[in-house]
Amino acid sequence: MTLSLYDTLHREKRVFSPRDPNRVTLYVCGPTVYDYAHIGNARPPVVFDVLVRLLRREYGADSVIYARNVTDVDDKINAKAAKEGVPIGEVTARYEAAYLADMGLLNVTAPDLAPHVTDHIEAIVAQIAAIVDQGCGYAAEGHVLFDVSSYPAYGALSGRNLDDMIAGARVEVAPYKRNPHDFVLWKPSKEGEPSWPSPWGQGRPGWHIECSAMIEAELGLPIDIHGGGIDLVFPHHENEIAQGVCAHGHAHAATAPAEYSRYWMHNGFLTVDAEKMSKSIGNVLLLHDLVQAMPGEVVRWALLSAHYRQPLDWNQSLLDQSRKNLDRLYGALRRAEGVEALGDMPSPEFLEAIEDDLNTPGAMSKLFALSSEIERAMTAGDTRAVGIAKAELIASGAILGVLQSTPDQWFEGGADDGLKTEVEALLAERIEARAAKNWAEADRIRDRLTALNVVVMDGPTGATWRLKD
Repeated sequence: MTLSLYDTLHREKRVFSPRDPNRVTLYVCGPTVYDYAHIGNARPPVVFDVLVRLLRREYGADSVIYARNVTDVDDKINAKAAKEGVPIGEVTARYEAAYLADMGLLNVTAPDLAPHVTDHIEAIVAQIAAIVDQGCGYAAEGHVLFDVSSYPAYGALSGRNLDDMIAGARVEVAPYKRNPHDFVLWKPSKEGEPSWPSPWGQGRPGWHIECSAMIEAELGLPIDIHGGGIDLVFPHHENEIAQGVCAHGHAHAATAPAEYSRYWMHNGFLTVDAEKMSKSIGNVLLLHDLVQAMPGEVVRWALLSAHYRQPLDWNQSLLDQSRKNLDRLYGALRRAEGVEALGDMPSPEFLEAIEDDLNTPGAMSKLFALSSEIERAMTAGDTRAVGIAKAELIASGAILGVLQSTPDQWFEGGADDGLKTEVEALLAERIEARAAKNWAEADRIRDRLTALNVVVMDGPTGATWRLKD
């Protein structure tokens, strides 16, 4: 395998080479569990699930360690708990369970590690102490802050110049900061908020330090790949690097960022009908609602339909087309059900596309080519060619996390035996009516199928059907 990935830090595609092929490490920023995730929150776990599937295929399932954190200490969590009058643990447990259930419906494989902030307070305090000891942090009025001026490479990931950032900064409202861009590592808790003991008093961690400490505690430094949404490049990931390298005395090393993560990957923004999601305009789409209204594979396909680094506009047309695309692929598999799949390898053309920086649109086109090959070979009666194309389609789809159901499950869903029998009989009658050019009877049968909540899809080798979502 020659896997190339676009590295945000180096601003170019680089051939992926892990530090240790027997221990490939990947960390992705996970959910803050105070509410249901919106559809934009689902893009990173789906994108990086594809990468994990690809890495495990190459290096072996036991050689890839994938961590996705859970933020269970946050101002929004505190506000939700206070509003409901319950402990924060009750809020976080509820929405973490919902998140995991929704991820399951998207065929997102559970990470190997799911570190929680509340389980790593000691590690966080220890890393903050190390940063202070290295002269890169300071205590002030119950807070501990990172001294950005102590890290010369600050801004390398985002491409921001510190002098320009300081020159353009607004008036600083926190007098205890040495400069406007210093950020909080530890802060005192307000009355009623969760707090933990530390050398600087009772309090809780800042946002950025949690990932730095959990990565070091769970995976060790440097990791191979760090992933997340493009919105996290600055300040979150920029601050992660600063904390992680400075805690170990690498502040002035020329290779400082590489001492934290060897590759940085970020997925693009998601909009809804060409507008940014916002509560103020009421266009926030909850993943939880979407996966209840349609198969999770449709949502997953839609999320992968654009290259991960590109913006993705979410709209009804995208969902409709995603359903049609999956219907086409499952339709080919249904027509080949009586033929044994010959092999378990993805097609070489599919691998070439997906290994090129997770080019999912290009990889999807290879799935359509395989489905067309199945149709051609079925028409020609070439069962060996059908078996090969079928095997490659299933194996290729597995890397994208689609085609995970049987054709009957996909098309017929919850249809009982009585409905299946009636639909198959009506389809047979419709074939006869169309052959006799009895269009009125064919239309009557289609109307009956529509009344049964059935969608009929005509193809070159016959008709398939499915229940409407």
